[in-house]
Amino acid sequence: MLTGRTAECALLDRRLAAAHTGQSAVLVLRGEPGVGKTALLGYVAERAEGCRVVRALGVEAEMELPFAGLQQLCMPLLDGLERLPPPQRAVLDTALGRTSGAPPDRFLVGLAVLGLLSDTAEERPLVCLIDDAQWLDRSSAQVLAFVARRLQAESVVLLFAEREPVEHDELVRLPDLRVTGLSHADARDLLMSAISGPLDDRVRDQILAEARGNPLALLELPRDVPPALRAGGFGLPNARPLRGVIETSFRRRVQQLPAATQRLLLAAAAEPTGDPIVLWRAAAELGVPAQAIGHAEADGVVELGSRVVFRHPLLRSAIYRAAPVDERRSIHRALAAATDAVGDPDRRAWHLAHATIEPDEDVAGELERSAGRAQSRGGLAAAAAFLERAAALTPEPARRARRALRAAGAEQLSGAPEAALTLLSTAATGPLDELDRGELQRLHGQIAVDLRRGGEAVPLLLDAAKRLESLDPGVARDTYLEAVRAASIGGRLGSGVLAAAQAARAAPPPAGAPRPVDLLLDGLAVRFTDGYAASASTLKQALRALRDEDHPGQGVRWPGFARRVAPDLFEDETWRAFAVRTVRIARETGALAVLPLALNYLAQLRIFEGELDAAEALLDEADAIADATGTTRIVIAALLLAGCRGDEARASALIEASGAEAIARGEGVILTFGEHARAVLHNGLGDYEAALAPAQSASARDELMVSVWSVPELIEAATRSRRTEIAAEALERLSERTRAAGTDLALGIEARSRALLSEGDVAEGLYREAIERLGRTRIRLDLARAHLLYGEWLRREGRRVDAREQLRAAHDMLATRGIKAFAERARRELWATGETVRKRTVETREELTAQEAQIARLAAEGRTNPEIGGALFISARTVEWHLRKVFPKLGITSRRELRRVLPERFGASV
Repeated sequence: MLTGRTAECALLDRRLAAAHTGQSAVLVLRGEPGVGKTALLGYVAERAEGCRVVRALGVEAEMELPFAGLQQLCMPLLDGLERLPPPQRAVLDTALGRTSGAPPDRFLVGLAVLGLLSDTAEERPLVCLIDDAQWLDRSSAQVLAFVARRLQAESVVLLFAEREPVEHDELVRLPDLRVTGLSHADARDLLMSAISGPLDDRVRDQILAEARGNPLALLELPRDVPPALRAGGFGLPNARPLRGVIETSFRRRVQQLPAATQRLLLAAAAEPTGDPIVLWRAAAELGVPAQAIGHAEADGVVELGSRVVFRHPLLRSAIYRAAPVDERRSIHRALAAATDAVGDPDRRAWHLAHATIEPDEDVAGELERSAGRAQSRGGLAAAAAFLERAAALTPEPARRARRALRAAGAEQLSGAPEAALTLLSTAATGPLDELDRGELQRLHGQIAVDLRRGGEAVPLLLDAAKRLESLDPGVARDTYLEAVRAASIGGRLGSGVLAAAQAARAAPPPAGAPRPVDLLLDGLAVRFTDGYAASASTLKQALRALRDEDHPGQGVRWPGFARRVAPDLFEDETWRAFAVRTVRIARETGALAVLPLALNYLAQLRIFEGELDAAEALLDEADAIADATGTTRIVIAALLLAGCRGDEARASALIEASGAEAIARGEGVILTFGEHARAVLHNGLGDYEAALAPAQSASARDELMVSVWSVPELIEAATRSRRTEIAAEALERLSERTRAAGTDLALGIEARSRALLSEGDVAEGLYREAIERLGRTRIRLDLARAHLLYGEWLRREGRRVDAREQLRAAHDMLATRGIKAFAERARRELWATGETVRKRTVETREELTAQEAQIARLAAEGRTNPEIGGALFISARTVEWHLRKVFPKLGITSRRELRRVLPERFGASV
């Protein structure tokens, strides 16, 4: 046991023991530098008998190199790469730089790593130790956090050690263990074990006070005290920040070594790969004999093997920070010369960047090419860093400004809008041409949208669009589309979308055949000036063209506004195609500014499909990305989810909180979504009077998607509140739109709503039409509600037997999907018909966790374990583990019985 770490060691022992029984474990050790995190990882490595152990180390200088940390961890495991499915094998090869190819899907990389770890652990438990995780490159951190959240039954122990969570910390939501300083007694024991010879009580007490229980400080601080002073009691300097204390101690230790050894140590500190071949090449460039490293080995500063390893991570930073700037540049220059320009051009360029002080176009060009390679691998943050340094080293002012502008664009897409604004300021000082000036203003408007400054964004985008009209009409039209979108976000709190639509309608027509986005812009301009019906034909044409586009012209923002237009037109299949493809594109490119919004749109679709658990998983992912990038969480889908769940207290609290934040940011569309969610909530609870006002307000707006979907809520609330005049007027508005849309979804919603205002055979025919039409769609939430309304009508008509059939169908669909308030409505109606809902239908389903229910539904569809794992981003082994728990809960013994016990479950994959 480590001194004073009995509890921590026991916890880690339990994690290792669980791995031998088929359970995975994830833990982040957090604490200040030197507190013992590395020692605890070492303890695990020593205790991992019968396990395979792989390690990785986050390195500050490597933070901008995409997948650098992942490469360290996975390279020893690549003997299992051939056993992965070909798409996963190919994407991991690309991410690790082993092959070139299309930009890797960040989440497919995660699935590939999950599969690699799971496969490796089949033979014996696998222990993965990642030290200094705060310095992992973001691509690796995101993938490893993704994997960590999905490890369950793979016999994998994944341990991270990091300092306090940083601004963009992908690990912040993982289970953690706070590693604090030792108790006074344990600290004294450790100190005395490290001291040979007498130690004055006052010196001892001063060391204990200054170290504050930090084990590394307790071991290193006595080195600052000569033996004579230890016994004489002359004391130590006043307390300094711990990191400074430890690094100072390390520096003094290194400064006692020969000058040649110090130069080699500085080279090793500046080359984070630990490749001894690169170090020896650099030594030759520096004119330093390789044997000089022997003094550092003898002193215990470094260990030499297949890699150069420092005794403690702080030694690296202590050596590097202590070196004069000119000496650092000299070392980086030697490392650049020692690095293979063909095999590792990006690391060579990075060393060149650190070696160069004066503008140098050759180096700047290398960095720009590295940025292109990083971006093709989904490393937008790395691309931004390369471009920013390239701009700083560019001699020619106009080219420097353009590179800064490109860097700002990469920063913005990587989810760092504040950094992008800083780079925009740099670009703005350069001699940009008019086209670049227009692009700069456009990017400024896009950043304002990302920062939730809609009122600022709309005029910036409209002005940029006007400026670009004569320079690049296509980009100008794209910018008008962004302005309409920004205005629609402002909603009732902004200047209104009408002015933006009018400006867009006055824009010059496209040169030549219109692009899909040109059709979209034209349709939206008509939509917000002449109305829904007038725009339907053009917008449908735009949606078809966008859906058929093989190479989306809008890049990572494809298809932009169309994701809201499709549900506004009740085009459910197009809606699904857009939602899924947008997430895929955002993941492939690593566009963290875009991905949370894309995940929210996909979550909205899943909610309407009745897949609430899948929606919740997507929203968790979106929130984690928003937290990691320091941006505001997007709450629209969360509002809809809360309304459908039917928990009044929780939903109301979320709606109130999000409304206050929306008002502060000027995002009126969120208020409308909140009203819609409140209407759904109260209709589900059967509190129709409470649903009426929010449904009226939401449906009276002309906001894409949400307003038109609020009209059926208003009709239901009004008819049940005996306000038929309100319901009749709303039905007219709905009919105008559903007839213009013309889809089964639209006409099914209309038939269901019209039935509420009808009687006798007419009502029954409309209910049957609604069920038939909605049954041909994926929108199971509205299909279930059609069964519920039909069953309620049948019971009131005195047709109990017929009512039970419809109410059972509704209850099964609603209860098994977690749509609790509507399910309870169906249960009460069934009780009123004289039927008690069977225990298996209600209580047993409640025993399933969200993930178990999801896996059971997909297995019921006939999907294999690998297919389910691929859909849910978990391993096939974890799927099997969950199913072994699902079967006894449902009282079955095989997959074949799942369809029988999960009726009407035809869920979509995540």
